[in-house]
Amino acid sequence: MVLLLGVACQVGQVVYLRELLMVFHGNELSLGVILAAWMIWTGIGSRLGAVVLNRYPHPLRLLRADAAVLTLLMPATVLAIRVLPGVFQAPPGALPSLAEMALSSLLVMAPSTSLLGAQFVLLARIWREREGTLDASGAAKTYVGEAWGNVLGGLLFTLLLVHYLDAFQLTLLVTGAMLVALAARRVSRLVIAAAAIVLMAMAPLLDSWSSELLWSLRAREHQLVASHQSRYGTVSVLRHEDQYSFFQSGHLVFSTGGATDTAVALEEQEGVRLAHVAMTQHPDPQRVLLIGGGLRGTLREILLHPVTSVDYVELDPVLIEAARPHLPPGTRSALADSRVRLIHADGRLFVKGGARSYDLVIVDVPDPTTAVLNRHYTQEFFAEARALLEPDGVLAIGAISTPDLRGSAIANRNSTLYHTLRTVFLEVLPVGERYLYFFASNAPGLVTADVPTLMARFSERGVESEGFAAGHLALVFDEGPLRRVNWVLRNHGRSVSAHLEPPPASPLRPGTLAEQRSAEPGLPNVHERFFVNSDLRPVGYYHTLMFWSVLSGAGDAVALRWIARVQWWWVFPPVALLIAVAALLRAARVTRARSAPRFAVMLAVFTTGLSTMTMQIALLFAFQSVYGFVYEMVGLIVALFMAGLALGAMLTQRFVPDKSDRRVLALVQATVAVFALAIGVALPEAAGLGSAAGVFASFALFTFFAGVLNGADFPLAAACYLALDRRPERSAATVYAVELLGACSGAAIASVVVAPVLGIVACALLAAVANATAFVALALTGLGLEDDART
Repeated sequence: MVLLLGVACQVGQVVYLRELLMVFHGNELSLGVILAAWMIWTGIGSRLGAVVLNRYPHPLRLLRADAAVLTLLMPATVLAIRVLPGVFQAPPGALPSLAEMALSSLLVMAPSTSLLGAQFVLLARIWREREGTLDASGAAKTYVGEAWGNVLGGLLFTLLLVHYLDAFQLTLLVTGAMLVALAARRVSRLVIAAAAIVLMAMAPLLDSWSSELLWSLRAREHQLVASHQSRYGTVSVLRHEDQYSFFQSGHLVFSTGGATDTAVALEEQEGVRLAHVAMTQHPDPQRVLLIGGGLRGTLREILLHPVTSVDYVELDPVLIEAARPHLPPGTRSALADSRVRLIHADGRLFVKGGARSYDLVIVDVPDPTTAVLNRHYTQEFFAEARALLEPDGVLAIGAISTPDLRGSAIANRNSTLYHTLRTVFLEVLPVGERYLYFFASNAPGLVTADVPTLMARFSERGVESEGFAAGHLALVFDEGPLRRVNWVLRNHGRSVSAHLEPPPASPLRPGTLAEQRSAEPGLPNVHERFFVNSDLRPVGYYHTLMFWSVLSGAGDAVALRWIARVQWWWVFPPVALLIAVAALLRAARVTRARSAPRFAVMLAVFTTGLSTMTMQIALLFAFQSVYGFVYEMVGLIVALFMAGLALGAMLTQRFVPDKSDRRVLALVQATVAVFALAIGVALPEAAGLGSAAGVFASFALFTFFAGVLNGADFPLAAACYLALDRRPERSAATVYAVELLGACSGAAIASVVVAPVLGIVACALLAAVANATAFVALALTGLGLEDDART
């Protein structure tokens, strides 16, 4: 039964995570919020379970009732998540605010996760009663068994269940299995199994209806045409009159005019302009690499130029097949063109391991509103793309903008893109107003804003496009806006407080581009912390979230501006306060025998939960920045961590004779601190490995050993606290709840505050400081029972 609890927790957590990520537009800030909400209620549930068990000491009956209610609550939670867009009342495309994400996650997951938390205490009591012990071994064994169940659940989910069952079927499967295992009679088990099979057979109807309900609430004027499950997330096709929009995991990928639209639709104008403006930046682009965007008209327009080959990289084959029936005829023909090589791969990984060279690389992916998308706008990616270019090659990329870069949020983001490109390329040319194109090259004088040259290239190639003509180039490269935009991008971001201030106003008559380029070396240095976007410090992602928050009125602008003020040294006042409290408790003669060591043990439990979750967030973000989508890998990543956790707890149970010895607990705290520091040093090296397999192996090892240390800590902390409290179930529930509270705090702080602004390495350093603080507190309050005796 303990194993089934672990499976149910793991499957439930991943199902809720995937469903909520779709509602939250795939925004990774919500990752920490969702995990924090899960752990808050699991901790509260475990504490409430101990209270109920104290008053009604029949753990098996309570466990059966708990499992029966869960069978109803887990599918109901999935349904509740899908109706959340109706609660937000946000316009289509608007991101939910952090407050909305936190409140909705807390509310919808509260009932089911509380019951899962209560099961831990009930099972620990059952285990203890069967063995006839009064120590913390029942809680420790339950912890280990649940961890192995998490491993099994993660592997089953990733390798098997997710490919064949929908969210409702998954929740019915795991809760039904728990009920069958708890049933007292064989007839009862058969009846429950039969009922679960019938409900699972009917579940696809509920899944289809609830998906339609989700989109009717989220995009009221659109109709859900089709929904397809992919290893990278749910692909949804929506229609509004003649327009078709394609979403992946709730995030808009592109829109098109439909299969009967023979003219260039309004939805494709942006892709059309990008294709022709980029193609004219090179005098003779024969070999072209296109990353994304091919389905919104970009690929079709590239083929109007006399190219010899186009490598089109699109991650998800399910997206291509889902879109194909709804694409305009020209786009369908482009996909079948003999010059096109369609490659289903992650764009970043393809560039990292690319063997070909190209005259032109066009990156046509959405703005970096998520950490996954931000990977295509970082210093590391631009360097990898440069390595694929011929010596006279050009990189083209774009992002949404505003005329004259009005507003500090959009100026911050687009200045960051410019300065990041300038760290890699000799020449960078930004062009445009509402959509900003960036052209970069290491060949002097290649990228150009000379309209006659560009128009001559377009005309000489005999390009005939229904949506673009040579005259459009004069509009795109209009001299006035071109000079102003270039002046603002070059001059903004060169002071320590630039990210908190509006961009400098450009002169009435900015200099020519040549004059601006020659003056740039004399400008102050760029403030790289906020104006150079990298894999391990994704500030482009942060600036984009700020821009969309301001644009959509999501209400996060104030919070995000506060986050931008965070400094690394802010961690030290709380550390000093905690150490001071430990020292004062040690000095107080009346309380030190119990309060001082109890405080130190609880601090160790809290910091271990915080540091392991902080390291997990750091590893998840870093892994994603290199490897790509973790949507399909969440179950496997958590399974690796839980396998380490189970092993760590087992090793402690077997090889530590006196688990209540606080010296051993202190040693674990010091070890976690050193390990976190080592991860902070190793992360940049691991992320820079040339092999995707090597990257995965490195992060798998980091994740596993983080789990080992976390698992070693729990039995020790539980035994130390029991030695002070003398009440087994209450002690186990308290330690479990405090560890989850620490993990909750780590998830929220790391994903929302530390990673986007201070960087991913800072998450690991925060973990090291946290456990070092616990070690000092344990040392100050006494490391053994003999210290208590002397008091």
